Amino acid sequence: MPHVATPAPMLEHSPVRRALVSVSDKRGVAALARALVARGVEILSTGGTARHLAESGVPVVQVSDYTGSPEIMDGRVKTLHPRVHGGILMRGDLDLDELAKVGGKPIDLVVVNLYPFEATVAKLAQSAPQGSALDRAAPQASALDRASGPTHADVIEEIDIGGPSMVRSAAKSHPRVTVLVDPDDYAAVAQELEESGGTTLATRVRLAAKAFAHTAAYDGAIAAYLSREADAYPRYLSMNFEKVYPLRYGENPHQSGAFYRDRHAAAGTLALAESLGAGGKELSFNNFVDVQAALDAVRDLDPARAGCVIVKHTNPCGVAVAQTLEAAYRTAREADPVSAFGGIVALNRPVDVATAKAMAEIFLECVVAPSFSAEALEILRAKKNLRLLAAGAAPRGDAWIDYRRIGGGLVVMSPDLGGLGEVERGKVVSKRAPTDGERAALGFAWSVTKHVKSNAIVLAKAEGDVARTVGVGAGQMSRVVSVKIAVEKAGAGAKGSVLGSDAFFPFPDGVEEAAKAGVTAIAQPGGSVKDAEVIAAADAAGIAMIFTGVRHFRH
Repeated sequence: MPHVATPAPMLEHSPVRRALVSVSDKRGVAALARALVARGVEILSTGGTARHLAESGVPVVQVSDYTGSPEIMDGRVKTLHPRVHGGILMRGDLDLDELAKVGGKPIDLVVVNLYPFEATVAKLAQSAPQGSALDRAAPQASALDRASGPTHADVIEEIDIGGPSMVRSAAKSHPRVTVLVDPDDYAAVAQELEESGGTTLATRVRLAAKAFAHTAAYDGAIAAYLSREADAYPRYLSMNFEKVYPLRYGENPHQSGAFYRDRHAAAGTLALAESLGAGGKELSFNNFVDVQAALDAVRDLDPARAGCVIVKHTNPCGVAVAQTLEAAYRTAREADPVSAFGGIVALNRPVDVATAKAMAEIFLECVVAPSFSAEALEILRAKKNLRLLAAGAAPRGDAWIDYRRIGGGLVVMSPDLGGLGEVERGKVVSKRAPTDGERAALGFAWSVTKHVKSNAIVLAKAEGDVARTVGVGAGQMSRVVSVKIAVEKAGAGAKGSVLGSDAFFPFPDGVEEAAKAGVTAIAQPGGSVKDAEVIAAADAAGIAMIFTGVRHFRH
């Protein structure tokens, strides 16, 4: 007959008499240990953690003394022992006698976080020269073993064995055992122990789930590192997200939704933006998508000038840079005032009073900026249901991949980090070279074009310190139709504008439509079989044309 284990009894309230503490991240651990000792809890600890606690005045029992077995192999083996795992996995009175036979005691609380594997991999990547073997070869390659920074061997040493084993044992034993893998949870557990002398089953279940997510993410990172192939993409890609809150609904009211945060989200990403609104509605599914589009676009603008992007349905409808933030916002809004109503506004400077007053003039869904002054917040919080997000500075080296969910899988790619300087480095293919003013306007238009859904056409002007869009054509099946829409949006403003096109013109008709509207210069990637005819159409109209050699589709 197959063996059927007797389940551990579920304790609604579990006291803590003995804790095992072994952490890599030592934030807050001494304060937690002091609180435990004050309640009469015995602390078992290992290596560096034991030294840290002892230096902090916390009495500890070395795990090696508890097990009767010394740490061996430079600490590789120290907690893999029946007295440790038996003490964690024991099922209350059911296993007390058997645990006593091996000299073990019940362990009620496990405080463990794991060796810094991912941090070491990140340091290895930083120490590798760009384009080195690290970028394109599997990590087993000897080229990874270099004098500066960590080596592949160092990374392998950061694969924790005993830590995940203890975490998983404790999480499995959540009917009785409390497991802590995140220093942010220490205070709440310490308070619960202080108030009631133990932890509730609900707390232990929540922490057990978090612990399993922790070890799953850890194993996923190791698998990704070891399975990275010649193209630098791992064979095994794991993604780990944590639910933050439910959405009112999904893309449409009949769809449900939730917001999940990447467990490794970097500061400056939208997931970690601080909500500063007046307590109105949470961001919706569509708000999140639009805010991300606006934030991406505004961070691509010239950082030397104040910039504003207004987005509607993921597309920029008005973009501007100027000397002041208020001027940038007003100029962007004037580019398409009808679409700006109810839009998403992204700014690249802290919001001041003048800009706040200007934005308060119309209905907006959301404003995202690095920060807001106290006075600006007071003004904007008076607007009912206006969401305000302080995103901080853009992260350096954000996610190395971009991906899109498809049925049964993902398509994955490197993010589109191009755009800046591509017009300046581009090739003039027309008889007439663009003027300095046209070049400035083309560079601005090009920075906006990559954030418009393809087929994308952006008409723009630059005058002195101010650059602005005057018309945007987005998401059309035909490029010439996008030109016509951009021209229609611009109206009289099309005359004297420049044009950015995210991909080449397959026929001369797009250039001819632009010429009729008064466009004077064009930036496009080039590469069409009809490039010669397209250039000829530009020359016939006196239009200056630059080929950037780079396409920026956005689907």
